[in-house]
Amino acid sequence: MHRITLILTLFLLLPDVYIYLVYIVKRTQNIIWRGMYWLPTAVLVGLYIYYIYMTGENSLSHHTQGIGRLAVAIMLFTVPKTLFMLCSMLGILVRGIARCLSSVIFRTPFRNPRSPFIVRRLPFTVLDMTVGIVSFANILYGAIAGITRFEVKDVEYHSANIPEGFDGYRILQISDLHTGSWEGNPKAIQRLVNLINEQKADLIVFTGDLVNQQSHELDNFEPMLSQLHAPDGVYSILGNHDYGTYYRWKNRQEEVANLEYLIRQQKKIGWKMLNNEHDILHHKGDSIALIGVENDGEPPFSQFADLPHAAEGTEGMFRILLSHNPTHWRREVLPDTDIELTLSGHTHAMQMEVFGHSLASLIYPEWAGMYYEGKRALYVNVGIGYVGLPFRFGAWPEVTVIKLVRENE
Repeated sequence: MHRITLILTLFLLLPDVYIYLVYIVKRTQNIIWRGMYWLPTAVLVGLYIYYIYMTGENSLSHHTQGIGRLAVAIMLFTVPKTLFMLCSMLGILVRGIARCLSSVIFRTPFRNPRSPFIVRRLPFTVLDMTVGIVSFANILYGAIAGITRFEVKDVEYHSANIPEGFDGYRILQISDLHTGSWEGNPKAIQRLVNLINEQKADLIVFTGDLVNQQSHELDNFEPMLSQLHAPDGVYSILGNHDYGTYYRWKNRQEEVANLEYLIRQQKKIGWKMLNNEHDILHHKGDSIALIGVENDGEPPFSQFADLPHAAEGTEGMFRILLSHNPTHWRREVLPDTDIELTLSGHTHAMQMEVFGHSLASLIYPEWAGMYYEGKRALYVNVGIGYVGLPFRFGAWPEVTVIKLVRENE
């Protein structure tokens, strides 16, 4: 999170310098007004330095809300100013080209109103301001309303291998709750729990990242999460954040105790964890295997999965795998097994999706929704919560209901 905030701060300075030199300096000679322009940036940079260097270790864990709000504030200034700068530069470029064409081809002064290449400044100024205002409004919406705009997605998985008893079986998937980021907002989680129970699914699965850094983040949410109910239970696996590796522990014993406590907490609220193991689900006289592995991501993310051990004894059955990181699907699941359906999370779609596109696609080949390789599929849930940055736009918090549909061979 510190790296993200630092990058945003650096991007804040670049358009600030441009706007200052191109607009502010030309419009006022008053030193006080010129200095006032830099005040917001100075405050944001000062707050960043305070949180990073003056609040001790584990500042993200101890000041989650403050750092999150700081990151949003930086975005509110960075993105609109950057877009304004780019549009302004585009205007300057177009006017420059027009100037050259006018003088070289028609030998007409650029400022001559009869020039066929006259380009007015006003349209670009309007474009600059419009883009800046729209981006500011979108970021504000994503920070205030987007993070709690819970969305239910109904999808289907078709396969001839689905047993008859599981035709129409409904699995509700949630992922990446990151309870530490919801501190102080229990009403949102209660609303989420109510929404999940209203779907009346046969099974609920959680695909990792229950906390940000410490298992105690879950303490205040235990009563609410224990209300989750489905006829065949609630199952969960571990995500990369659940191991506590992003927190600076005093020793290895504290880190181990943190994970053990998280496992006990999930058992206390009635969730069954599948740590490199499986369970057999029975429904209308048929059975399928639900397999869960510990986190298995590409470096630097942890790799603790033992898929062969977890799947041992499930050969010949219809199998569903819970694996937090979607990259596990192509690295091991597809080449080494015949598991039909894999459910993952982890990507958050980078908490922003516009017209079906996200920067997450630059990192993850599969980053949101259903993907197929033949009849085998992976579903990537974009998650409920957020890490550090309280913002979602387009990639709204997701509750997925996956219906199994048996096809005729």
